[in-house]
Amino acid sequence: MAIKRKTKQELERMREAGRLAAETLWRAGKMVKPGVTLIEIDQFVYDFTIKNNAVPAPLNYHGFPKSACTSVNEVVTHGIPDEYVLKEGDVVNIDITSRLKGYHGDTSRMFFAGDVSEEARDICKAARESMWEGIRAVKIGGHFGDIGNVIQDYADEAGYSVVRDYCGHGIGRGFHEDPLVLHYASNKRGAKFQEGMVFTIEPMLNEGTHKVKTLKDGWTVVTADGKLSAQEEHTMGLTETGLEIFTDHQFE
Repeated sequence: MAIKRKTKQELERMREAGRLAAETLWRAGKMVKPGVTLIEIDQFVYDFTIKNNAVPAPLNYHGFPKSACTSVNEVVTHGIPDEYVLKEGDVVNIDITSRLKGYHGDTSRMFFAGDVSEEARDICKAARESMWEGIRAVKIGGHFGDIGNVIQDYADEAGYSVVRDYCGHGIGRGFHEDPLVLHYASNKRGAKFQEGMVFTIEPMLNEGTHKVKTLKDGWTVVTADGKLSAQEEHTMGLTETGLEIFTDHQFE
């Protein structure tokens, strides 16, 4: 495993890409309400990204047909935006990756279509907090395995399972680089955190089993038992001043 450590110039590029991804996600999230189609959200993502002299990285990535991933309710990840009309009570994860000046910013968040159930609110809150638990575990001298351990502990305490089939990843010029960032407990400590490393943390929590299945389209991943799933994601890097989250911005 060869983890690419970024130079100061590359880290600055990552900051720019991360900020654009964060703003795109924020604007796309404001569109979420009953009556809006997933394809409308995807079209906005494409238009806004191109307007900002960037490329929506998911588009045509290994054949993925759209500019964003939109995962509703029991969809765990890689939902393909289509003509589905959001309904009152739906929860949707919008996953944005912007490629700007050759570098990637990757982020996702859960959004509510109108009023949602308490159960839906709870799992979305847990997904967000589990991500932050993982982020707080990132410290020079620690190991990547620390991330999965604390996320697993949090999820177990909250009563949710952690998806094991998908994980975080290194990121930079490549959409997906080393290392794999596990979100579940493992006896493998993994590589040590070092300055210049850039990666995502993006845990997926399920209400029921951690097991998932892929639909016939080859992309859409759903919970094996049809219960709710939720995910949150940030891109971050270890700089000379410590951990910096490149996709954590406020726009309101």
